[in-house]
Amino acid sequence: MTKLYFVRHGKTEWNLEGRYQGANGNSELLPESFEQIKQLGQYLKGEKIRFAHLYASPIKRARQTALGIWPYLLSRPTISLKSGLKEFALGDWEGMEFEVVAERYPVLFQGFRNNPELWDGPQIGAESFEGVMVRFGEVVKEAVASHDDDANLIFVSHGAAITAGTGALLGTPLAELRARGGISNTSLTILETHDNVHFTEVIRNQTDYLAASQSATDMI
Repeated sequence: MTKLYFVRHGKTEWNLEGRYQGANGNSELLPESFEQIKQLGQYLKGEKIRFAHLYASPIKRARQTALGIWPYLLSRPTISLKSGLKEFALGDWEGMEFEVVAERYPVLFQGFRNNPELWDGPQIGAESFEGVMVRFGEVVKEAVASHDDDANLIFVSHGAAITAGTGALLGTPLAELRARGGISNTSLTILETHDNVHFTEVIRNQTDYLAASQSATDMI
């Protein structure tokens, strides 16, 4: 059984401010985020998990998160950057506050947050859910195919991308992708597969290893 660990990057300045970052916008990790990344690393070390490989989005906030947990991983796995793990490209929304987006683009905002089947990203130069689901799934399946059947693999990515990508692997209908809410900063979502076709969820959005309680700005 191959086990897949999906980590969302640490909290950034724009996360705190309630701004969309997307694939092209970026802000720095908050000082406290480095401590939370350390707590995640210590948790994984304590679980004595030996990872065969670490895959990460090339976006700075994800790279920093990957490098922050790497020293705690027992096997010191090779790190590979994969563009398929990047966050949604959100076009005109990148850098905009959630409240402003909701006011200017009420239908699109509702689609992105709650009803993916209604999302028409190209209107604002953004990606479709289907596109993100495909590219994310390709990275994961290629990784699984490249390792032994009992490998543990870790993927550092982004909130909306993890929701879309893991949903695709689990066969979740597009309309139901957002039904369980978002993914928190520095959280852990675990799937497993025995054949690289059928995937099951072990845990979603785990954060109990973090000392600080989660807030609304931690999740997307």
